[in-house]
Amino acid sequence: MANEVRILVVDDEEIARQNLMHVLGREGWQVDCAAEATQAMALLNTNHYQLVLTDLRMPGMDGLALLHSIKERDSAIEVIVITAHASAGSAVEAMRAGAFFYIEKPFRIADVRKIVHEALEKSQLKRENVALKVELAQSANSRRIVSSSELMQRLLATATQIAPTDCTVLIHGETGVGKELIARHIHERSNRASSSFIAINCAVLSEELLANELFGHERGAFTGAAATKPGLLEVAEGGTLFLDEVTEMPPAIQVKLLRVLQEREFTRLGGSQVIKSNIRVLAATNRNPLEAVAAGVLRQDLYFRLNVLGLEIPSLRERKEDLPVLVAHLLSRHAARMGKAVPQISNEAMKHLVDYAFPGNIRELENILERAVALSCSQVIDETLLPENVIGAASAHAKTPEKASIKTLAELERAHILDVLKYCDGNRVQAARMLGIDRVSLWRKVKSYAND
Repeated sequence: MANEVRILVVDDEEIARQNLMHVLGREGWQVDCAAEATQAMALLNTNHYQLVLTDLRMPGMDGLALLHSIKERDSAIEVIVITAHASAGSAVEAMRAGAFFYIEKPFRIADVRKIVHEALEKSQLKRENVALKVELAQSANSRRIVSSSELMQRLLATATQIAPTDCTVLIHGETGVGKELIARHIHERSNRASSSFIAINCAVLSEELLANELFGHERGAFTGAAATKPGLLEVAEGGTLFLDEVTEMPPAIQVKLLRVLQEREFTRLGGSQVIKSNIRVLAATNRNPLEAVAAGVLRQDLYFRLNVLGLEIPSLRERKEDLPVLVAHLLSRHAARMGKAVPQISNEAMKHLVDYAFPGNIRELENILERAVALSCSQVIDETLLPENVIGAASAHAKTPEKASIKTLAELERAHILDVLKYCDGNRVQAARMLGIDRVSLWRKVKSYAND
């Protein structure tokens, strides 16, 4: 809209200012005037302009200095330099500084109108481009399921089908395959989509803290309980509660959760009032659920309550055909977040990724690509930007091992974890992040290796 456009005219000659104000105002644009650069800077601090027309020679700060200042402030503001003292040198300097056009006095009104229209179109395109980049960055930062493999398409179709049923779902798969993404996929397509999706990792809290987080407590329930606190079972009322790593839940809390699923009610810690619960429970584990039941880690009755419908997410090595679309998506997301142009991945680098086993699955792939984008100084991600363990794994894969030298998956995992810990100089926080697992899981694995 013309009346949404605001133009600033800067000239120390009043007649020149008034003439331009009259000509531009007739086009329906809002026009402000300043007699010198300092006044113009004050107006730029308080108003939003798409275009500035400035004289070149003015007392104090001249037009070129004003041009530089404007471009440092907002590169989307176009600047037209007007002067009665034209020279090839000043014209070149103005254009190099980012001026849209350089007009000599005296000028034709028709020419000024045409140049101003073109400058405003360019300013608008710049602003639309910035807005698009922000939108893309926001879109890139949002997590969504990206897949073209038949395995995942079947899984997503099932997840979509069961979403409106409100039944409990147990999702299992290796660490880093995207179990929470599947849970969110179900929630967003359910009748509870307008209500909360609350997630909690059962493996990272002690029994007392986990019970407090889930069920809440009454005032005075324990030392320090100065006020009543609702638990996540109340916070998620009407929505979905996602219990990640549910097989790590202590047995006493499993009993309480079973009651919630059976009776749809619970009591806060230290309380006696029965609170009704209207939530949908989705749970996940990186263990095989039946093996967890057989090992006595997961109660069998709780397993049956959770596993009304079971979904197994395949590992990344089982669906390597997803790698191209995942790589493209993750490169785009991390490049947008870092404010970089989206790089391409070289054929050699992609070959290394295809040959790699990805014990950390998609989470590990994401870490690898985020690191590559951060280190990249060009438009191509090549093999030099991949971690040594990925390159080494591909080289080992190229050799045909003797049967006796083939290691079990557990042995490979142990060797990989110890290599990453060595690479991180024993820093378990950094190693867990690189492996795509939580610190508690890493601690348990390292502890088990020490007991071997």
